[in-house]
Amino acid sequence: MRDPASESPPVLFQPERQQEIVTDALARGRVEVADLSTRFNVTPETIRRDLSDLQRRRVLRRVHGGAVPWETAAFEPSLAIRNDQHDAEKRLIARLAVEELPEGGSVILDSGSTTGRFAEAIPRDVGLQLATNSLPTAQVLSGLENAELMVIGGTVRKNTMAMVDMQAVEMVRDLHVDCLFISCDAASAENGLTTPYRHEAAIKRAMIGSARRVVALVDHSKFGADHFIRFADWAEIDVLITNSQVAERTVASIEETGTIVRLA
Repeated sequence: MRDPASESPPVLFQPERQQEIVTDALARGRVEVADLSTRFNVTPETIRRDLSDLQRRRVLRRVHGGAVPWETAAFEPSLAIRNDQHDAEKRLIARLAVEELPEGGSVILDSGSTTGRFAEAIPRDVGLQLATNSLPTAQVLSGLENAELMVIGGTVRKNTMAMVDMQAVEMVRDLHVDCLFISCDAASAENGLTTPYRHEAAIKRAMIGSARRVVALVDHSKFGADHFIRFADWAEIDVLITNSQVAERTVASIEETGTIVRLA
């Protein structure tokens, strides 16, 4: 009888392999030629050709031994895909985040799958002024009976369905809210919250500057990698809500900056 564990991984077609390479790069912040060669059961030369092709298309940047994300939406996982990733953990974070809502006043919800789950968990009778730059989140919030909703306008990024251009940034800069619920593409104890995307970073910074209190909703899979642009240090985050799978040393390092860490 054959041992399934000893069988080689199936060889993917080039487009499938490149899609997975970019998804990994966006999630981890970097991919390595040797690791990809083993994972996809192809030669290192094949992986290097993939990375060169993705660089020509301005999706990844070649670096020594591998590649890092290039700011682009071309291969960015869609919101539907992100919603399916670690969904149970995101819902646990969302339920805990409801406890951080102010009893009255105003709130901004950042775009993202975790903040989307948070929007779904908000009690229907909450009486708040709400703002978001996410079309899917705005649709959910529009069903709240006693809330006043403002949609932050601008150009829509199709993969995330979020408004992130300078028009959106200027709208956010005019706001003064009691609490911001924000997400990120990656996080680490050393470098705070990061994203590969320049426009995303700009609007997140504007949101932080407009809020008296900032709550970060970050599932455990986002830890362990840094992306191209840092938009927040932990000193700017009042509360981090994440999952209990995050390493204890990471939690301890973040708490040393003054951020309160709550584990869902």
